[in-house]
Amino acid sequence: MSLSKRDFLQVLGCAAAAGLPLSQVAEASTEKAEARLYDLPPFGNVSLLHMTDCHAQLQPIYFREPSVNLGIGSMQGELPHLVGERLLKAAGMRPGTASAHAFTALNFDTAARRYGKVGGFAHLATLVKRLKASRPGALLLDGGDTWQGSATSLWTNAQDMVDACKLLGVDIMTGHWEFTYGMERVKEIVDKDFAGNVEFVAQNVKTADFGDPVFKPYTLRTINGVPVAIIGQAFPYTPIANPRYLVADWEFGIQDANMQKVVDDARAAGARLVCVVSHNGMDVDLKMASRVRGIDAIFGGHTHDGVPVAVPVGNAGGTTLVTNAGSNGKFLGVMDFDVKGGRLVDFRYRLLPVFANQLRPDADMQALITRVRAPFEQRLNEQLAVTDGLLYRRGNFNGSWDQLICDALMDVQGADIAFSPGFRWGTSLLPGDTITRELLMDQLAITYPYATLTEMTGTTIKTILEDVADNLFNPDPYYQQGGDMVRVGGLTYTMQPTEAMGRRIADMRLNGRPIEADKRYKVAGWAPVAEDARNAPGVKPVWEHVEAWLRSQGGRVKPRTINTPKLIAMQGNPGLMPS
Repeated sequence: MSLSKRDFLQVLGCAAAAGLPLSQVAEASTEKAEARLYDLPPFGNVSLLHMTDCHAQLQPIYFREPSVNLGIGSMQGELPHLVGERLLKAAGMRPGTASAHAFTALNFDTAARRYGKVGGFAHLATLVKRLKASRPGALLLDGGDTWQGSATSLWTNAQDMVDACKLLGVDIMTGHWEFTYGMERVKEIVDKDFAGNVEFVAQNVKTADFGDPVFKPYTLRTINGVPVAIIGQAFPYTPIANPRYLVADWEFGIQDANMQKVVDDARAAGARLVCVVSHNGMDVDLKMASRVRGIDAIFGGHTHDGVPVAVPVGNAGGTTLVTNAGSNGKFLGVMDFDVKGGRLVDFRYRLLPVFANQLRPDADMQALITRVRAPFEQRLNEQLAVTDGLLYRRGNFNGSWDQLICDALMDVQGADIAFSPGFRWGTSLLPGDTITRELLMDQLAITYPYATLTEMTGTTIKTILEDVADNLFNPDPYYQQGGDMVRVGGLTYTMQPTEAMGRRIADMRLNGRPIEADKRYKVAGWAPVAEDARNAPGVKPVWEHVEAWLRSQGGRVKPRTINTPKLIAMQGNPGLMPS
């Protein structure tokens, strides 16, 4: 299948239809509002629904999209590296609409109060049931990062999300943060809880000893007479981005050659439509799409990019459509394919924002959520403080939530500097909202939550910053290992993202004074990937430190002054700076 420029513009035009102002339906009944927002006429003969990176958010939430998402080299100025007004212009959306709020950070505080919360599995379930009813045979794909990200998912060892996904009707999934529960727990869920309900696929996870597949590489389903293959691509850098000891017996990686073999095998087995449910990240998916022939569409995750269009990528075998469906249960992708004569001839794609106040909660799912939360309600709802400023996480360099964490760790542990991982998950709070334990745990709920205090030389600090910067800004997507830039408290520095490894970070200062290469500084952090960190004397989970700090603030937390590096645009790259 090939797409002309005219065809692509038509796709963008279809996406613009998602920009319906909610003000037009604000006074309508819920049923009429649903019809206006979510009535998608069926198309073609094969439909796939796609969710990804919900990070265990069963309840409706606020989530602010990034206002900075830099692309380097060939990725500069291209999707998914468009934010704010640039994204709206590229997708044909009108400012001030519900979709403008869903896809951007523009006027976030005001728009969030107007349009309400997003996501929630009970509301998502209503939408999934509606779409499956109008599209017989439709499958729901889950791109992973589903079992981690909330207090209840951590406290139930992921069981709350396992049960919710089965009830939601997930058909096929792959993974990333799922693996941080450890190999035994993952296999227990896949082999027992999911048996006969959900297929877990991952062509790029193999045993470390003999290279045997750990999971099925793909599954073949027949939808309305069309054989459809769904291939799994788990996060390729799990043993690097997360603790190796949690997946000690498994090997990961991108594995293009094996992906090509799996695609060819699926075609040989009769597949007339071949799709990948991926947790590579969108830049990696775009490159993979250019290198592996025979994939019709990639349903991507990991980078949390809410991209309202399917991006066509040419390769030796034709064209592959690449999508990415945002995060936190905020979006549901809907791809309708028309397959004729044994090949894909046309498609329609929409990425639907899930507005909680425009979708009736599904009664069965709501009952499950209530039951799951019941034993923990008192702990979840304990009030820690009120925030006077907007708290959010997502962004290339820092967010106010991570700044709060850095400030707390420095104060409580007496550190000069603090590092907080560049995690993309974590819900948002509006000014005046109460920080409950649940909302704090939305930022911190991981299986290796240990807080650290380490003496580091100035040279070591620079090396760490350079390493993380290369993971984020390497011009080759295959060397980008996930996450945003490490968040830094106390320390200021400049960055040239387009420079080479080792030359991006400069002018590091502490309290205005230059960092000395051989001087040792106290550095607080959390989420260490080393196995021995959890056994260190006196080690505590990070939330104990942050809770103590919040309680010391007299009931209110002032707006945080966000510490971000000074970006230096390289000559010839005037578009580097964020919009």
